[in-house]
Amino acid sequence: MRTFDRHGLVDVPRYPDHGYALLADRIKGLLGTSADVVFVQAEAVLALEAVAASIARHGVVAVNVVTSAYGRWFGHWLRRGGATVHDVAVAMGQPVDSSAVASCLEMLEHVDIVAAVHAESSNGALNPLAELAALAKSRNALFAVDAVASIGGHVIDVDRIGIDIAVIGPQKALAGPAGVSAVVLGQRAWDHIAALPDFAPSSLSLAALKRDWLDCGRPALPGTPSALEFWALEAAIDRIEAEGMERVIERHQQASRATRSALRALGVSPWIARDDAASALVTSASVPRGVDGPDLIAQASRYGAELAPGIGDVAGHIVRLNHTGLNANAASVRSNVVALGRALEQLRFSVDLDAALRAVANAYERSTGSNAGESVR
Repeated sequence: MRTFDRHGLVDVPRYPDHGYALLADRIKGLLGTSADVVFVQAEAVLALEAVAASIARHGVVAVNVVTSAYGRWFGHWLRRGGATVHDVAVAMGQPVDSSAVASCLEMLEHVDIVAAVHAESSNGALNPLAELAALAKSRNALFAVDAVASIGGHVIDVDRIGIDIAVIGPQKALAGPAGVSAVVLGQRAWDHIAALPDFAPSSLSLAALKRDWLDCGRPALPGTPSALEFWALEAAIDRIEAEGMERVIERHQQASRATRSALRALGVSPWIARDDAASALVTSASVPRGVDGPDLIAQASRYGAELAPGIGDVAGHIVRLNHTGLNANAASVRSNVVALGRALEQLRFSVDLDAALRAVANAYERSTGSNAGESVR
């Protein structure tokens, strides 16, 4: 366990009142959007719930893509707000086919909202963002996106493809704090929210946040903001801007390509078959037939890598190799592959670890000309 000076976490200076607007503008810059950015002073699941609570009322019709527990929760929150929700569910942690969403839309006379997760951290799937945005636009529906696990790992072109609402979290690819999140809202989203009855006072009311922060010229945030979280967010943005958002995204894409190539060379199938349908934050490997998933993860931990199980209906069927944030690098990719390969060997599953390590080296050498091929076995 790494140690650090915990005393530096207390008695931190108050975050300056003008700093919140500056942080919002810097996030807008990272995304290249002209839309508004507001902060939710909590982990991103609360921000997702706030979005659902703020856009759902009786009479609102939503088409909700379910490719993990997060999509399922979002649909539940929309229903709780009174909306009629049509789920387009995909079994076993796979990305949605946009044709299934199109078929659902065709059956409906009227649609107000299309909602989807972009990159899934729980199973490694990547949903077709631009295609879904085009479908929402074809019905003049709001497009709401859970981009918590995709910002920094994938391009999110909010303005160009027409994303009306996006929830982002700094704790994934941006390697920032988990205790604050942000919501990106365009004018169509605000118009939709303004037409609905508000339910403030509530920490879930985006209408109240607009009235009490945006419309007041973005002074200090309402309530008692956590200085620690906002200083940490500022530090994370400093680091992202210094590296460059394009390079951060490419670093994640590179780690994903190398990991997927290594799995195939190892003799293990990636859970998501198509490379263009796989998240760049984590790579899910199928648990081979005859191998117990928890045993595989326990064995891998002995070799210095923390592989994670799948969440929801894929639990026991996959292990997730993490290359998120600061782990999106050649060393972490190699460590994950070595741990998985050696764990499988211990469980008497035949693998070719040398071929897998060559695949990692080749993937990085093709992209960067680095010395990523150094042996780690």
